[in-house]
Amino acid sequence: MLNYIIRRLFIGLITLWLITFVVYGLIRAMPGTPVDNQMAMLDPSKEISQADRERMEKLYGLDKPWYVAYFVWIGNVARGDLGNSIPRHQTVATLIAQRIGPTLMLSGTSLFLSYLLAVPMGLFATAKSGTLSEQVPSVGLYMLYSLPSYVGALYLQLLFGVILADSWIGMPLQGMASNNYDQMSIFGKTADLMWHMILPTTCFTYGSLAYFSRFVKSNMEEVVRQDYIRTARAKGVHPFRVIVHHAFRNTMIPMVTMVGLTLPSLLSGAIILERIFAWPGMGGLFFESLQQRDYEVIMGLTLMFSVMTLAGQLLADVLYAVVDPRVQLD
Repeated sequence: MLNYIIRRLFIGLITLWLITFVVYGLIRAMPGTPVDNQMAMLDPSKEISQADRERMEKLYGLDKPWYVAYFVWIGNVARGDLGNSIPRHQTVATLIAQRIGPTLMLSGTSLFLSYLLAVPMGLFATAKSGTLSEQVPSVGLYMLYSLPSYVGALYLQLLFGVILADSWIGMPLQGMASNNYDQMSIFGKTADLMWHMILPTTCFTYGSLAYFSRFVKSNMEEVVRQDYIRTARAKGVHPFRVIVHHAFRNTMIPMVTMVGLTLPSLLSGAIILERIFAWPGMGGLFFESLQQRDYEVIMGLTLMFSVMTLAGQLLADVLYAVVDPRVQLD
């Protein structure tokens, strides 16, 4: 397995280099530069000279061809320096560190709830397959899966933030804290934060919950048709034990693969949902950086997302071999 991991790490480094190289070329090909963005924010009556513009471009390294600037950037990354944000005048590492917490609060809670609820729902649907008690929830899950999360977010905001705003279940429309958050006790701050998380977490969760539960059910239905399951039933093994102990254990292989592949979503955030709920997460930072042509932040986020994706794929393969001893990675 060690040889396999070393090979995968080597291939991952090459893949990472190709991804960052292509993305850097694409963002430098976009119309406008950080200097243009800063000039647009100045007073129209104050014009900047061409000499000042060239001096700013040289200061920020924008005077170099993009392929030369890329190797300057990758050299800084090799030294542990992700660079500085031009419009925000902060280091990229600081900006990312500020946004990771809010994103993890939503994505981590959403993934935890999705897996926590999807497994028993999938097992129940398998045990009750073909009955009304299984078909009704399945139709509801299909409807949730077909409803885009941003549309669901708008409906939830309308219901709980407008129609029921004056009731005891009225919820905040945007933000992650109330205006008087700093004056609250520790318990009050925790409760306020959780109250603000309900609507965005619901929108993050319901689509993946519908998908994961159907995923569990489809894999379980394939397993319960195997000969050893029919043998266990013929021997009089309790149905609950057949489903949970015999069948579910053999569906863990695709489940752990999915866990590894969903790892990047912990930090990627969701641009549209974070914009709707004004949640200060990674998706919003990526969107703002694209608007401002903030090359350093875009590349820092691209690097982080790419590393998480490659690490998730490697973790999925390793877990696959751990769960199923028949798989030999070497």
